Amino acid sequence: MSDESGGVAYRIEDLAHRSGATVRTIRAYQDRGLLPRPERRGRANVYADAHLARLRQIADLLDRGYTLASIKELLEAWDAGRGLGGILGLVAEVDGPWTDEEAARISRAELEERFGGRPDDAAVADAVELGVLEPVPGDEDVFLVPSPQELSAAVELYTAGVPLSAISCHLRELRGQVEHIASRFLEFTTEHVFARYLGEHPPSDAEAAEAASLVRRLRPLAQQTVDAELARAMRLFATRHLSRHLAAGHFPEEPESIRTVEVAAGTIRAVENLVGAEHAAAFVTAAAERELQARTLDRLTANSAHHSIVDEIP
Repeated sequence: MSDESGGVAYRIEDLAHRSGATVRTIRAYQDRGLLPRPERRGRANVYADAHLARLRQIADLLDRGYTLASIKELLEAWDAGRGLGGILGLVAEVDGPWTDEEAARISRAELEERFGGRPDDAAVADAVELGVLEPVPGDEDVFLVPSPQELSAAVELYTAGVPLSAISCHLRELRGQVEHIASRFLEFTTEHVFARYLGEHPPSDAEAAEAASLVRRLRPLAQQTVDAELARAMRLFATRHLSRHLAAGHFPEEPESIRTVEVAAGTIRAVENLVGAEHAAAFVTAAAERELQARTLDRLTANSAHHSIVDEIP
């Protein structure tokens, strides 16, 4: 129905239907001050397009992770004439994609083919739980793949002989560590960059636009930093890992206990004083290898001397 000014007027049931909110939710928003009271006409309460727009704004902000208390502050600032455009622009910037990678779709048959050609409902359920796959409503044979690169990595690991259960386990562990890194990066940038925009009141349009520009500039820094540090760490540990295994192969006759020993704290301190803490591990490793080589030479020499004496006996 229409009101006297020519706009659309809604009963609360109609407003609920149009907005997707329940009647109970609409009344709760009114009680919290998030939604203006309806106009009273006779015995009926009448809502306008402004109420519908406000409900849609609330739903959008809730989807972006805002609490009702935060939403109330934002809406009050908007109603006071301070503007909401800048805030919503900042929200959209933060909520936007943090990678250039585009999602793809894959059929169940294609998925099975990439993972050995055998159906594995448990593995699929695990991938859905982890978010590696997302079901497509209305089509149980198709999945959305938010990160094709992540799925490709799983395929390569599986092809190399890693069980799917181990891949899922590794991803859970890795995800927890990466989320910790992301949290620390956000804490760091909030403290040193965004603190000035996060006062007791919502930022102005100009401040929000400036903050959104900073988000765009800083967005790639987290991934660039992690990529560089991961490459450094992989090079360091891969080299150590390979060296350890190659060194172990040099003296197969020596028991494992000789290659893996506990070094007294006093000895470690003495080594650190001698060569520096950063070189202590390498020094101890080199000393151990030299000792093993010396023992091998002594054993070979002793055997040679023994044979010489035997040969001299008439």
